[in-house]
This record gives sequence, structure tokens and C-alpha cells, in this order.
Amino acid sequence: MDIWTAEKIILLGFLLKGVWCRYFSISLPQNIQALSGSCVIIKCRFEIREKYDKDLTERATGLWFKDGTDLNNNLVFNSSTSSQNSFMKGNITGKLKDKDCTTVFHELRSDHSGQYYFRIEGEGELKWTYSETSVSIHVIDSPTKPTVQLYVEQKEVQDQEEVLEGRSVSLRCSAETLCSSPPPTLTWSSTPRIPLSESSRLEELISDLNFTATHRQHRVTFTCTITYQLQDKNKTAQTNITLHVQYSPKNTSVSVLPSSSVLEGSSVTLTCSSDANPAVNYTWSRESEGQMEQLQTGDTLTFARIHLKHRGWYYCTAQNQHGTQNSSVMLNIQYAPKNTSVSVSTSSSVLEGGSVTLTCSSDANPAVNYTWSRESEGQMEQLQTGDTLTFDRIDLKHRGWYYCTAQNQHGTQNSSVMLNIQYAPKISPSSSCNRTDVTLCFCEADGNPSPELEWHLSGRPVTNSSNTFISEERLSSTGLRSSITLHQSLTHTSTLQCVSRNTHGTASQWFQLHLSGLQFADCQQATVSLLIILTLILVLFALTVGLALYKIRQLSSKLKAQNEAAGTYASLQLSAPPSEYETLNIKRSDTQ
Repeated sequence: MDIWTAEKIILLGFLLKGVWCRYFSISLPQNIQALSGSCVIIKCRFEIREKYDKDLTERATGLWFKDGTDLNNNLVFNSSTSSQNSFMKGNITGKLKDKDCTTVFHELRSDHSGQYYFRIEGEGELKWTYSETSVSIHVIDSPTKPTVQLYVEQKEVQDQEEVLEGRSVSLRCSAETLCSSPPPTLTWSSTPRIPLSESSRLEELISDLNFTATHRQHRVTFTCTITYQLQDKNKTAQTNITLHVQYSPKNTSVSVLPSSSVLEGSSVTLTCSSDANPAVNYTWSRESEGQMEQLQTGDTLTFARIHLKHRGWYYCTAQNQHGTQNSSVMLNIQYAPKNTSVSVSTSSSVLEGGSVTLTCSSDANPAVNYTWSRESEGQMEQLQTGDTLTFDRIDLKHRGWYYCTAQNQHGTQNSSVMLNIQYAPKISPSSSCNRTDVTLCFCEADGNPSPELEWHLSGRPVTNSSNTFISEERLSSTGLRSSITLHQSLTHTSTLQCVSRNTHGTASQWFQLHLSGLQFADCQQATVSLLIILTLILVLFALTVGLALYKIRQLSSKLKAQNEAAGTYASLQLSAPPSEYETLNIKRSDTQ
């Protein structure tokens, strides 16, 4: 037999000895935590030598020692006596006959912490203390915190790892339960309690919280709490986990400081904000002539001094790797009235009798209120409000300067227009002639546009010559005065005419010149009042002539009667009137 065969035989002998020869041994957990005020379960199994099997009966007793194995000093529990008077209160739940020494101790206190040893005593000679193996019991005042794990799409990840929005998320809370009655429960901050069934008392307690990740769960802390309901009070422990969700920009908005309606020249800051993870990049742009103009990046856009050119729509774009979102704001620039002007419906020069509308316009924000006034005898006369001023029938009294005032809360601006009323010429009644050794005549006319004046003698135009001198004098922008001096001989029927004309009509006046004197007649526009005056003059003349004839007849009859009575006859001879007798003839003629 060689050495290798001998070694195999020896090894086989040792193995057979382990199978057929039993020794005293015990199986205990090394360490157990127990909650103060609650209970502790010690899972226990033991083995004895074969020769003592007959002594292990139903009447076997189990004993527990604490921090030593001395029967007198370290015995804390005996299953054969009442535990009410023992240091440890409890009972052996296992069947000792089946070598099951599982034990439950109740109403634990902090001084129950220590090393515990088991002893089996049967009938006959079976009495054995397992002094080489013990269990350490540690009594704690608060329960152990549960464990929380994060699962994304059913795969476990670290709790600080970020989750993409829309993914399936599961939070698992687990705890190794301690002995208690009723059993402990696990609760989430957003879920009701999950009771532990009796069959799972000695098993691990698990609670899952399942949901789809959204941006609303970003940085939300979930809390799992384990609760033990004890007789005097509840004891709890909890574990927190904060969820980090990545998502595209949401709730993007633009704010304006001081406000979206700002006064021209002031400072304005636009600020863009967005809810996103990871953080976004901001880009500013504005709409310009239908095109988007890129401005700058960053969350703010500042104008140190705002101008009208800055008004319009501004856009903020928030972007990260998961998406893009826009927000816009209308920058409304407020300013005092600018470019205020007055326009006339036809033109600032209007024909007398026509309809005229003055319209005022102004560039301002907010819109202005318009007020009309006119200058009258050096004073400003308030007229009305509104953007238009209308005259249904214009006449000369309406001419002059008109002012429009445009006003809003930021300022005032004025604009004016001269209302120039145009009309046909009018010859002044003061036009006249004087005769000394020469004939001197004056003619004044008024019209708009300014009229021209010319002289006609016996139907023929007269110009400056050796016998005639004509001069003109501008009286105003609409008035003209002309004088004529005649050195030439005149006939009995010579007629001098003053003619005034402009683009709107003609007026004239005649002067009848006689060698023995001077007669003149003016000719202006034919009016009802002039006809009435002429009619009154003719009536008065007729009455005068009639009265004279009546007096002559009465005088003639009286003289005839006197002569007949006195027998004396006389004759009356009427001579022709003297050559120096003067008459006034008036003739008017106006044309338009």
C-alpha cells in the first residue's frame, strides 16, 4: 500500500466519524437588535449526543443565561417556571423534543442587552450548557431606518442619479422587521400605510411606490417611515430620497422692469426665466420688418436709454439638450406728442362761402386729446375739443391763425395754421375824385388774392403819359390803392372807370367827368341793399319833383286869381338852368 492510499483511508475514517458520531452543538444568530418595549425572537436549534436521545422528551427544559453560564448568578430564564418573576419574560416557541429552542422575550429594556447562552436539561443524565456559542442581543430605543432604493425602467440606479422625464420610476422601501405586536408598517409620504401580515412578521418588509417621472417630481423628497405600535407610544424611523428629473424647458416667461409700458428715455430690463433641468441657455431676438433679428444671449436684456426704435415684440428662447421653449413680450414705448400738424381739407387758402375742415394729427403714446383755439384780438379763444374743426360756410370773420394742442400725460405739443379766406375784389366806397386845375381820382380795392387795379377813360385803358400820371400803394396783403391825375382836356361826356380783378372775380366803379363840374358813380357787386338804396333815392327824387310841380301849380293859380281881380296881367318867363348846375348819376356793375 503506498502513501496516497493510506491518506485516503485515514480521510474516509474521519468523514465516517462525523456522520455516525454526534456531539453537542447549537445554531444561534450572532447578533440581534431589539426595540425597547417590544420583543425579540431568537431562532435556535441544538444537537445532542446519541446516548442522550432517550432523555430528550416532552418534559425537557430550556434555560437561558446572560453574560455567563453560572446557574446561581447568570440564570435569567427557565421554561419550567413562570417568567413573570424572571429577569426575562417570554417563552420557548420551538419544541425542545424536536431540538428547536426558538425563544421569544417580551417587554425588553435597555439593561437586557448582553450575551445569552442556552442550556438543555432532559430526564435522566441530559444536562448541557452550550457555553462556547452565544447570541448578542442589543436593545435599542429607536427602530433602524428602512432602506430606500431607486429603480428606473426596472433597473436599480443610485439615488443621486437623474431620471429623464417620462421614464417609469419605482421607489422601494425595505426594512428588516423587529419583533412587535402589532407588526410594524411602512408608509410613504404620498401613500397610505401598508399593513404587515402575520405570516411575514419574520420576513423583510417591502413597500414600492411606482409612478412616471415628470418635472413636478424634480427635487421632491420622498419619505419612507417604519412605525412600531407599542403599548406606551409609537416608535418610528424614516429614510428620505430626493428625486432628480431631467426635462425640457417649461413655464418660460419674460418680465419687464419697471413694466412693459415704459417712458421714452428711461432704463428698461427684460428678464427671462424658465423651469428646466439641466439649466437652459437663453437667447434674445426681436421681430424686425417680418424677420427675426438675433440680439444676444443671457437671461437679461437691458436698454440704458429706451428709444422709439426699440418698440416691438421681443422673444426669449430657453434651450437645453431636451428641448426648446419661447416666450415673448411687447415693449410699449410711451412718449410725449411728436410731429403734431394741422391739415386743411382743401388747402389753407379757401374760397369764401365754401366748406372747410381742419384736421389735427400727432404721434404719441398713449393717444392724445386735441384742443382747438384761435387768436382773436391778441387773446387765445378756446373753441372745441376733438381732432377736427369744421366750418360749413366760411366767411371773412373766420380768417386768422388756428391752433391745435395735442396732449397726453407725458407732454404737450402745438401746431398752427393760417386760414386764408379768398374772395373776389371789393371796391371801397371811399373811392372819389377831386377837380381843381387837374382831375385827381383815388380808387381802393380789397380782395384775396390781392387784386390788380387799372383805369379806363371813356372805355379805353389809361397808362402813364405826359397828360396822365398813375401811382399804386399797397395797403395790406389784400388791399391796394391807385390814384390817377389827368391833365388833359375832357369832354362833356368823358367817363373814368376804376377796374379791380383777381382770380375770383371783377369789380368796377365809374366817375362821370363834365367841364362844368365832376360827377362819379361807383360800381361794385350788385347787392340787395344797394338796390334798396337806389330805389329810395329814386322815390325821394320823384316825390321832390312832384311836390315842386304841385307848388308851382298852386302858385300859378293864385297869381292868376290875383291878376284877374286886380285887372292887371303879368307874365312869368322861366329861363333855362345855369350851366354850372350839377347832377349825380350812379351806375354799378360787378362781375364774377
